[in-house]
Formats: sequence, structure tokens, C-alpha cells
Amino acid sequence: MTNIKIGTRGSKLALTQTNFVADKLKKAIPDAEVEICVIKTSGDIMQDVSLLTIGGQGVFVKEIEEALLSEKIDLAVHSMKDVPGENPEGLIFSAILPREDVRDVLVSRNNIKLEFMPKGAKIGTGSQRRGAQIKALLPDVSIVPLRGNIETRIKKIETENINGVILAAAGMKRNGLTEKITQFLPVETMLPAVGQGALGLQIRKNDDELAKACAVLNDAATSAEVAAERAFLRTLGGGCRLPIAALGKLDGQMLTLEGMLAAPNGTTVIREKISGTIKDAEEMGKKLAEIVLDKGGRRLMDLMR
Repeated sequence: MTNIKIGTRGSKLALTQTNFVADKLKKAIPDAEVEICVIKTSGDIMQDVSLLTIGGQGVFVKEIEEALLSEKIDLAVHSMKDVPGENPEGLIFSAILPREDVRDVLVSRNNIKLEFMPKGAKIGTGSQRRGAQIKALLPDVSIVPLRGNIETRIKKIETENINGVILAAAGMKRNGLTEKITQFLPVETMLPAVGQGALGLQIRKNDDELAKACAVLNDAATSAEVAAERAFLRTLGGGCRLPIAALGKLDGQMLTLEGMLAAPNGTTVIREKISGTIKDAEEMGKKLAEIVLDKGGRRLMDLMR
């Protein structure tokens, strides 16, 4: 193996994450030359419409996966929260790297915390999941749809006169913007997206040599947590357009999985938790999804169709 082409989005965060992976691969395969290939996704190009309008989950990975399948690149680095529940035929995740902070954060005007926001405050987010949970917590706030990279969204506090924006802690930390954080939101308040804080290395199924090289970068705990979360997402249905959240937490061999399905306006939030062992990670995801569906999830989906 002499040359590994890594596909990534072109944002500052995506490149920071991909350079981190490239450095790890160079250490794992000293004789390899690593080339980073920037690929524009539909999510990057269409900045003026909501993610749901252009296809929801998958808009930041589809073109990268196509490049992988057509052998234009050898490996893709994804933020796992951007990846749909179903893996395309012919592709696998060869490694899930150790997880960063799973929480969401608030960046606000005058450093006002979420619980002290005035009535009618405007909170910016491009995520249905975040918006629903904020509305459930603070029904009087207004959710302002936001798109763009981290820096762009933070600037909109001033340019669009909003009170604050909700972002992923992992992205803020990886971009060196921790000092701008007003508040880390506890997972009890804001359950994270499936795969939040985790990076996945995706390769072609038949690339045994690269699979072996990537395997040394895999973190077993994060991999199990993300597998359970993604099974929850898959069982609810890849086409589900409702807010979904899930968080797996491994402690020794014991895995706890919490999942949520909500109405976009936050009036209905179904949140359940189960425990099991690491070997049952995927089955736990399926089981938790069925519990959520039985406790009102199916009815909620029917109402939103």
C-alpha cells in the first residue's frame, strides 16, 4: 500500500478531523502516502434551504460515498451523526475512533444560559432534534433555522439578532472554540444525535489491506455505543423525518442505551432507556426502537405523514 486517498468535506472542521485521521494512519502505516481529497456534498452546496428539504440525513455523505464506490478515493472520514442508518451496499465502517464530548452546547449573547433566556428569545439551530428538545424545555422561545459552518452560525448571533445558537461540543472543541461556549447542555436536557462526537472510517468492503490498517484505530467502546445507536435509528426507519436522538454509554461490559423520538414542535417527546451487555449492542438498539414505537412513536409517525 503506497497511496491512500481520503475523501472529506471541505469545512474547517471536516479538514481538522481528516488531518487527525491522516496522521494516525501515517503512524499505523509508515510507508503510506496519504492524500486528502475534498469533495463537495449537496449539504455543502445548498446552504439556503433546510436539510429536510434537500433530503435530511445523508446530504453530507452521499457524494463522498459515491466517490468511494467509484474508487476515486480509498477511505472516507465521516462525522457519524451525519451518516444514515443504512450503509450502502459494498461499503463498511472499518473503524470508529474514540468519541469526543457527546454533548451539545449553547453559545449566547451576553453569556446568558438557556434556563435564563427571556420569553420570546430566538435560538438558532439547523437541527430538528435540538429544536424539539428546546421547545419541550422552553415552549416560549422561537427556533430560528440556521445553516453554515460553526463560525458562520456563531456570527449570526450578531448579524441576525438572535439570542444564541446550539452547536455540538465535539465540533467546538476540535475547532479550538471552547472559550466561546456559554454552557454545556447536559444529556438529560439535550439527548445527542445518533453517533454524535464519533468519527467513522468508511472503506470498500473488499479492501482487506486497508481494513486491517484501519482496525488499529478502532475504539471498541465507541464502536459498541454507536452500533446500538445506529440500530435504534435504522429500526425507526431511515426515512423517518421526525427528531431522533440516542446515546449509548458503556461501563465495563454493561451498555446503557437511551433513545428519543419527538414531534418537531416539542409537544410530544417519547424518551426511553434500556440496559444490556456489549455483545447485544445492535439488538438493544432494535429493542429500544420497538419500545419507543409502542409507547406512542407509531402514532406520532402516522400523524406526521
